[in-house]
Amino acid sequence: MRRRRHRPGPAGRGSRKAVVTAAAVLAGVVGLSGCDAVGGDEPAPFSASDKAKPKRLWDRSPRSMAAIGDSITRAFDACSVLSDCPEASWATGSDATVRSLAVRLLGRTGAERRSWNYARTGARMVDLPEQMRQAAAHKPGLVTVLAGANDACRSSVAAMTPVEDFRADFEQAMRTLRRTSPTSQVYVASVPDLKRLWEAGRGNALGKEVWKLGICPSMLKDSDALDSKSQARRDRVREQVVRYNTALKEVCAKDLRCRYDGGAVFGYRFDDTQLSTWDWFHPSKDGQSRLAEIAYRKVTSRTPPAS
Repeated sequence: MRRRRHRPGPAGRGSRKAVVTAAAVLAGVVGLSGCDAVGGDEPAPFSASDKAKPKRLWDRSPRSMAAIGDSITRAFDACSVLSDCPEASWATGSDATVRSLAVRLLGRTGAERRSWNYARTGARMVDLPEQMRQAAAHKPGLVTVLAGANDACRSSVAAMTPVEDFRADFEQAMRTLRRTSPTSQVYVASVPDLKRLWEAGRGNALGKEVWKLGICPSMLKDSDALDSKSQARRDRVREQVVRYNTALKEVCAKDLRCRYDGGAVFGYRFDDTQLSTWDWFHPSKDGQSRLAEIAYRKVTSRTPPAS
């Protein structure tokens, strides 16, 4: 499924003055509509002009939020083996030890009443438009996006989602949101560094046995192999994640109500205490709390994160 990449004649002094005045008024009207200054019914421009550079819009205290993404946002393996644990989700969970983004922004009661989690374990970027459709129905103040690990975690390097497809699917998700909820803000977390997770978890013998069940084989198969071929395979997966993050950043930059985390999640150095003791790859409750902390810092910052 592919997407389309989508002098006046002579006049007297009085006439010239009228033309100049009318042009100034028109410029002002265009400028206001381009910035969506008061958050009206029109969406913030999805493709901002390089010349106009309209002001980015951001409310640091959204009053509701929805989360979309994959197993990380469902807190898979954070509480028990091979199970989702949404109460421990970094985005919308209620677990007191995690202190999710929703709890930090909305308070515990607000998080229970005004946050929704549409992430799904195993989801890839191609699944995000449908998740975004569900999230947009609530017209949330903020939508969080953390997805892409499963696009790289495939049966082989060759099976990884092509970057152009990844980009097109994220663009479609953003268009889906804007059709229904023009003023929702979007926080986009970078895809984690999967090679770093391999490095952090490979010292655990139990974890490596679990990896053999088929967890992220493009990165984790033959986890003890350090030959040049195996290392090159892992480097290719990491490079693909870097390309995915570039696509996320570039698409987000075109929407005035979108913030990319500047690569903060990708750059975070998870250690073994922040990985699930069930699979030594997904975030533990401690790891989920770290993701919530990063997100809160980026969402409430007065200035967008540096890329």
